[in-house]
Amino acid sequence: MKISVIGTGYVGLVVAACLAENGNHVIAVDIDEDKIERLRRGEMPIYEPGLAELVARNVAEERLSFTTDFDDAIRRSKLLFIAVGTPPGEDGSADMRHVLSVAEGIGREMDEYKIVVLKSTVPVGTNRRVHDTITALTSQPLSVVSNPEFLKEGAAIDDFLRPDRVVIGTNDPAVAEIMKELYRPFVRTQNPLLVMDPASAELTKYAANAMLASRISFMNEMARLCEKVGADVGNVRLAIGADSRIGHPFLFPGIGYGGSCFPKDIRALLGTARDAGMTLELIEATERVNEAQKVFLLSKIRDHFNGELKGRRLALWGLAFKPRTDDMREAPALSLIRGLVDAGAAVRVYDPEAMDEAKKHLGDVEAHVTYCRKSYEALEEADGLVLVTEWNEFREPDFDRIRDLLREPVVFDGRNIYNPGKLKDLGFTYFGVGRG
Repeated sequence: MKISVIGTGYVGLVVAACLAENGNHVIAVDIDEDKIERLRRGEMPIYEPGLAELVARNVAEERLSFTTDFDDAIRRSKLLFIAVGTPPGEDGSADMRHVLSVAEGIGREMDEYKIVVLKSTVPVGTNRRVHDTITALTSQPLSVVSNPEFLKEGAAIDDFLRPDRVVIGTNDPAVAEIMKELYRPFVRTQNPLLVMDPASAELTKYAANAMLASRISFMNEMARLCEKVGADVGNVRLAIGADSRIGHPFLFPGIGYGGSCFPKDIRALLGTARDAGMTLELIEATERVNEAQKVFLLSKIRDHFNGELKGRRLALWGLAFKPRTDDMREAPALSLIRGLVDAGAAVRVYDPEAMDEAKKHLGDVEAHVTYCRKSYEALEEADGLVLVTEWNEFREPDFDRIRDLLREPVVFDGRNIYNPGKLKDLGFTYFGVGRG
């Protein structure tokens, strides 16, 4: 099929590369000329395992191309994927300016029947708004399909090529068949291809992220309770996860969720509920718990040093909101670093991929943050180690070397990846999350 993907952000770039990988001819469109030139040279604007190789292979095979010529891309393609950002507005609701601007451009330029596919995460009712925006500018026929993405950063390629499910939101059976044809090669293992009305498809994305975020906040609250009553949240997690009605995924306690999806989508869902005249009390509580959890580790650090952090130096391992990405959007590390600096501490940080992105977010405290080239360099003359993001290289470090480099052998484990007993035997003071 001939496809244009409008927007080369995280979602758009992955979608374009994966559709091309399956033999489609895909044009990736963006207004950012510098970004398009970088992509043509094979330079990735984001870190996502396997993406650079996938892009290079499909560019070489002439199945994938990059352009800033929006009008030409619209004319040359039958399927038009909208994959631009929907950042939160001042009230937390999704900002639809970019999506509607693309819709206007399609309406002005389309010269025959097109299928417009909404891949951006959008509120309920956007399918209709996009349809009305385009038809107000053209007499050409079109269909608008809601096709939410379910990509995990760090595993996005696999998620697209082997999805758990594909959701297609349309009331037109003929369009549904075209979309099924497009996605059928990706669901050969019989994972479901679900066709539903557009409103249900739009809400599905928000509902899925809200459910996952709720599980994380639930487990973080249980972790706090475990500390109060002397229980171990690791044991609790294993026991409740063994229940087939619950399962183990997203039950790991830590220092809160971040990234480009959960925080934004939770707020957008709350905005949708407000517009509908109702309150989502469980989802509001999910967000409150998460915001508190982001600074939970800070309270442990304060308590250990008797409230005196002025003049202290802490080493932080991990900055990105999760491993296998360089995404710093709403990363818990940001709240923690600012809290430490506000209390008078200096911070030495290291992350395998997110250092450059972190600098963009931490300009207000840059005088108090040292960016280290290697993980052990961050430990030099530090008063303790704070583990924030559970990259694989942090899981089995040289603890003897860590102890020798630190001024004080104390570890604040924000992801519970270390064995408390082992560290104590090695002479460390250990603090985890919910470990009694």
